[in-house]
This record gives sequence, structure tokens and C-alpha cells, in this order.
Amino acid sequence: MTASPARILVIFGTRPEAIKLFPVVAALQADPRLEPVVCVSAQHRGMLDQVLDIAGITPDHDLDLMQPGQTLDGLTAALLTGLGQVMDAVQPARVIVQGDTATAMAGALAAYYRKLPVDHVEAGLRSGDIHHPWPEEVNRKIIGTMASLHFAPTETAAEALRRENVAPERVHVTGNTVIDALHWVTARIAADPGLVAGLAGLEARFAGKRIIGVTSHRRENFGGGLEAIARAVRRIAARPDVAVIFPVHPNPNVRAVMDGALAGLDNVALIEPLDYPHFARLLGLAEIMLTDSGGVQEEAPALGKPVLVMRETTERPEGVAAGTARLVGTDEDRIVTELFTLLDDKAAYEAMARAHNPFGDGHSSARIVELIAHEVGQEA
Repeated sequence: MTASPARILVIFGTRPEAIKLFPVVAALQADPRLEPVVCVSAQHRGMLDQVLDIAGITPDHDLDLMQPGQTLDGLTAALLTGLGQVMDAVQPARVIVQGDTATAMAGALAAYYRKLPVDHVEAGLRSGDIHHPWPEEVNRKIIGTMASLHFAPTETAAEALRRENVAPERVHVTGNTVIDALHWVTARIAADPGLVAGLAGLEARFAGKRIIGVTSHRRENFGGGLEAIARAVRRIAARPDVAVIFPVHPNPNVRAVMDGALAGLDNVALIEPLDYPHFARLLGLAEIMLTDSGGVQEEAPALGKPVLVMRETTERPEGVAAGTARLVGTDEDRIVTELFTLLDDKAAYEAMARAHNPFGDGHSSARIVELIAHEVGQEA
């Protein structure tokens, strides 16, 4: 008699988690040994739904928890109880969480309370500063104390876990699933260019310009940091050969600052957040990415695009070490100087653009699912 497939509960709630987990869900669905059950918290609603739509995922459970102005403690409490109820209903063999969000941390904790093994995708990222990124650094550390399998994207991340006394046999270097997702979506765009038609107007408007892609939304940059970033972008956009495309995060702390400093400038397009295919297209169009995001530090190098990271620390030091990314902080003058160097010094640009991307080869999800299936077989 053939054993029933093991039920694996996959939990996520934000756009970045969805991007990094949809290839894992697809790999789980393709493996007859495993039965994925998808639960979304909708910690981010609209931005999450865009990814679910393009990836063809219909959640089995949707907590729909997003509330305007929600506090971290209020969100965490709702997540803990809501995800616990789903676990009680699903009775999974294992639980998968990704990264560093409140959803991931609460999902791991709810699973731990039920003595369910937790598998952590993108484990081991550490900046060494519990306030940068905040609260993500502590979320990751909390998950790391409870996880059964740790899927580290790089050897650096794996070593960070081993230094924290995680048993070496529980740590596996798999690469980062974001590269799987990027390969998938770029192939989709190549087959169906209409997926990114929404940027055609900007492509025409900025034809002949050197496009700088900008994203900025980190909580630790709220206030003075964002204001300095906005001033730097204004100075960058004053160059006649440059155009800036800036999908502005919906958080009012971000939007008010950027609108106040940059609205109405001829060489700046402040646009609504992009769905995943359009964001991949922006990565392709941009000559340089200027960001405080974590994911962009992984994605842009896969397309040969240098990344200037507007943060004081990064939990992805591999990119800095490899030369694909450079930490520039939020000092206005430094941001402008570093970006102009890349624009004006071809050798400096090529050194970053041609550096080896340390974050993966596009086969991370297959490795992760094989490791989970093996673990389930060992437990059976």
C-alpha cells in the first residue's frame, strides 16, 4: 500500500515571501511524496495578491489580517492565534516559513507550540545589529532557535547558524529561491511581453536616458534617513542623461517624504508599486539599482545590475563581498558620489556588473523539496 503524501503547510503573508515561496510551492506540488497546503496571512494584501495571481496560486487558507495602521504587537497576536487555528485544522507533518516577517516568526512560534517541525527558507541571514533591519533581524533569530531544517542561501548564512550552535547536519546551503523566481518570471516575460506593457509609456518617455531604479521603505530609515535619500535622488535626477523610476511604497511615512521632495520633476517617475513581472522589467531597464531593500540585493546581480544599498548594515554581506552590492548608508553626499562614480567610471561599473552573483543558480527550490521529502521519509 502506497503511503499517503505528507501534508506540508506553507505560510507567508507579504509580497517578498510570496515571490520566494511560489517556486517552492510549485516544486512541492510536483512531488508525489508531499502535499502542500498554502496559508496566507495577507500581512500585505494587494501586493501579495499580485504575486499569487501571476504564480497561479490559490491559497487554501487566507487570514486576511491586513489593517490600516496596525501595530507590530497587534499584528503578531492576530497572526499567532490565526495561524495556530489553521495548524489545528490542517494537522500538517511540517511547516514552512520564509525569511524574516512577522508572519514567518509567528508561524514558527505557533508550530513550535504544537511541536510541529519548522523548515526555514532563507535561514541564517544576520546583520549583527538587532535594530538594523528592524524588526527583521530578531524575527530571523527567533525562527532560528526553533527550526528543524535551516535552508541557508549561502555558505556565509550557514556559517552564521553554526556559530549560533545550530547542529551542522540541520543546516543546508540551497541557494536563494528568489533566483528561481526571477528566472521563471523573465522567461514568462520573454514569452509574453504584454505582461510588462504597463512600463511602455515610461520606456518611451525616458528613451535615451540612463535609468536608475529606486526602492526605499525600511522602517529604520523613516524620518531623517528617508529625507536624505529623497534629497540625493533629487540631485541625481538633475543630471540631463539620467531618469529615475521610483515605485513608491504605500506606507505614508515613505510617500509623504518622496512626494514632497520629488513630485513634478521631469526626470523622475514616482509610480505605484509594481507587480512582480513589471518589477523584473524595471530591473532589466535600470543601469543601477538604488535601494534599501533586501531582495533587490539578490535579484539585481542576477541580471548584472550594480546595487547601491542605502543602509548602514546588511544581512546579505555576500553581495558586498562579491562586489555586486555596495553599502552607502543614507548620507546624501555619499549616495550621490557613489552613484555618479558608477555612471562616469566604466571600469568601476563593469567591476560590479560582472561580479559573480553569490545568491543562487535557479535550482534552490528543487533542493529544498528534496531535503524535506528525505526528512519526511526518515520520520515515517
